[in-house]
Amino acid sequence: MRLSTKLLISSTALLSSLSFSVLASTWPNTDKAIQITVPAPGGGGTGDTIARMLSEQLALRLKTSVIIENKPGANGNIGATAAAKYAPDGYRFLFSWAGTLAVNKSLYASINYDPQKDFDPIALICDVPNILVVNNDQPVKSIQEFIAYAKTNPGKLNFGSTGIGSSMHLAGELFMRETATKMVHVPYNAPGTATTNLIANEIQTMFQLVPGIAGQVKANKVRALAIMSPTRSPALPDVPTTAELGFPKLMSSTWFALLAPAGTPKPIIDKMNTEVNQILRDPAFKQKLADIGATPMGGAPAELAKHLSAELEKWGAVIKAAGIKNQ
Repeated sequence: MRLSTKLLISSTALLSSLSFSVLASTWPNTDKAIQITVPAPGGGGTGDTIARMLSEQLALRLKTSVIIENKPGANGNIGATAAAKYAPDGYRFLFSWAGTLAVNKSLYASINYDPQKDFDPIALICDVPNILVVNNDQPVKSIQEFIAYAKTNPGKLNFGSTGIGSSMHLAGELFMRETATKMVHVPYNAPGTATTNLIANEIQTMFQLVPGIAGQVKANKVRALAIMSPTRSPALPDVPTTAELGFPKLMSSTWFALLAPAGTPKPIIDKMNTEVNQILRDPAFKQKLADIGATPMGGAPAELAKHLSAELEKWGAVIKAAGIKNQ
């Protein structure tokens, strides 16, 4: 290689390094707001609540405005599609979850975004596990007894969910697949209605999300058998996990993550990741998550990328095996 060519390459690399260094030190421009898209309605849902908690802390740490933009519709597809088209300038981000990022690609005939190609991962935020609960009239006190009972009564137990392809539905499909049991899925439009019918024994079981059923468990209105997680939930610390009960494959949760449009400069990704991890280590923030039944996660962007890949494969297999399709 000629000397002039080597000098040109070295100069280009140096300029690139310097530009990244300058970008890292000047971002964000405090006169320009950061916008985080949440592909769900505003007003108190778990995803929106966590996103607003996070944005409040990011605003304090980055010393700039952080605005939540709610773009609901099509099980998160509308918001994610919009976020995939944003300019990768470090001022637009996506806060989303397992359904939109790991389930919809297999659930729908087609979606207008690729959760891996169209976004750069920043960090996992937290995890809200599903929990296996039964009506109090059911003659079972443990997950082992429940599996045995379901096997001797194939097709006679009904499990409720918030709709086809929802976390509760897929948790039930995963359970049946891993335990060789057969139950009937009953989709509802609202989790509250499903819970009411569970208490009334119109359905016999649910794979609810912890925040939606913890109050009824504590009030002894339903019986909790197992948290579908490797670690116990801070909201229900006395309920054992499927992992500790000997069912390590029975893991199901709604996890939440922060991502950026593909091509966002790495110094911005790294800085955002650092800030998010520091927020997740803050005791006050951890307690707020615990209060809604969520466990903080965090980690490097590569960890989110690996997690997303594994979840796409896992739920894709469950959806295919169960023959589930949405339009």
